[in-house]
Amino acid sequence: MGGFGGVSAQDYAAFMGRFSSPLAVQFAAMGLDGVPADARVLDVGCGPGMLTLELARRRGADMIAAVDPEPVFVAATAEACAGADVRVAVAEDLPFPDDAFGAALAQLVVHFMSDPVRGVAEMARVTAPGGRVSACVWDHGGGSGPLSDFWRVAAGLDPAVRGEAALQGASEGQLVGIFQRAGLHDVTQSVVDCTVAFLDFDDWWRPFLQGVGPAGRYVATLDDVAVARLERALRDELGDTGFEITARAWAAVGIVG
Repeated sequence: MGGFGGVSAQDYAAFMGRFSSPLAVQFAAMGLDGVPADARVLDVGCGPGMLTLELARRRGADMIAAVDPEPVFVAATAEACAGADVRVAVAEDLPFPDDAFGAALAQLVVHFMSDPVRGVAEMARVTAPGGRVSACVWDHGGGSGPLSDFWRVAAGLDPAVRGEAALQGASEGQLVGIFQRAGLHDVTQSVVDCTVAFLDFDDWWRPFLQGVGPAGRYVATLDDVAVARLERALRDELGDTGFEITARAWAAVGIVG
């Protein structure tokens, strides 16, 4: 599992946190629906804690556990969510016993797992029978993710560019298939989305220059001329004044048998 190695918690929050924080409100409600109030909840691939904080707000930090492979993210989450059990671990090898949780959630993580089926199967293993396993991934494949405008314009300038559309779980139905292969039952698919407002183009563009995630790493490979050309093309596309981006994510929920 990876995708954000070497990135500071602050840079991640400034870039993708502006979308993942509002998304967490909807996703947490979905993942906790019907889960007993006294059941512990696990956040898999917590990053710097956007979903963890929302889960703690709803259930209390002492009922929440979280894991991430990046120590800097684990440290940030532990600091922000005092009382939660936050550990360094990958989804494919969770450091918890069987049936330890009433629900396990993975927000914007499955497509970065080295083995998504194994990762989701591990989430099911640590979730008690009848519990819920939930995951969501941006609709990169359908062109409705938060970075779809960026990748579309970049590909128009550089035909060799590889975006995130081919990542597992990023297209309709893929999460359902992963969940079913992981042994979950009664798997359902839905859509969660969020709308984020930007003051102007520079407010949107600046975080792309910090090397965060696939988009930031792509920008970091470009020379100054190419970066300026990409910026001009994106500015022409989005404009200089304030605008909003509505990002959609595919979500799947399965029940542990």
